[in-house]
Amino acid sequence: MNSCNGCMKSLGVLKFAAGGISTPKDQVAALERQIFDFLGYQWAPILANFLHIMAVILGIFGTIQYRSKYLMMYAVWLVLWVGWNAFIICFYLEVGRLSQDRDFIMTFNTSLHRSWWMENGPGCLVTPVMNSNLAPEDHHVITVSGCLLDYQYIEVVSSAMQIFLALFGFVYACYVSKVFLEEEDSFDFIGGFDSYGYQAPQKTSHLQLQPLYTSG
Repeated sequence: MNSCNGCMKSLGVLKFAAGGISTPKDQVAALERQIFDFLGYQWAPILANFLHIMAVILGIFGTIQYRSKYLMMYAVWLVLWVGWNAFIICFYLEVGRLSQDRDFIMTFNTSLHRSWWMENGPGCLVTPVMNSNLAPEDHHVITVSGCLLDYQYIEVVSSAMQIFLALFGFVYACYVSKVFLEEEDSFDFIGGFDSYGYQAPQKTSHLQLQPLYTSG
């Protein structure tokens, strides 16, 4: 009976965790972030987003396969992910000595590209400046006006959403890994319910030897 209760509890945690770690909102937010960073040639966020997607896959695999170590790794990554998004918020708000006009961290200092939202934000009107001597080679100068929301705040809102989802996933990962560890200590299973697998009954012989009497 205890074994069955443990199995039912693990199945309940699996459904609970799968809904928490692999929420559609988390996947959509990560893919959306990656697409717009690609369009803006933001190489540092592209690399970070790729690692985050891999970490989410690792967390889902750890949940399905009852691997508490993978969930712990996923939780550790979420801490780093929160720190990265906090840095992005500080960067676009130019906290301290950070400056978008001087620091091109997002492109690894390889180009002058800015966020894709700078030219494509809601309501933005882009006007090219012709015959400008300020533009370096392979670049052009533009003026952006009429934006309903500046690109800095769009990036800040996106990073804040990522932080919220990461905190949500961190709580799930810690809880589920704790339950899995307790189950491993109680029932000593690894990678599933292998210890509860079906075992064919062993045949036992009921033949009894009887003494043989001969006449002679």
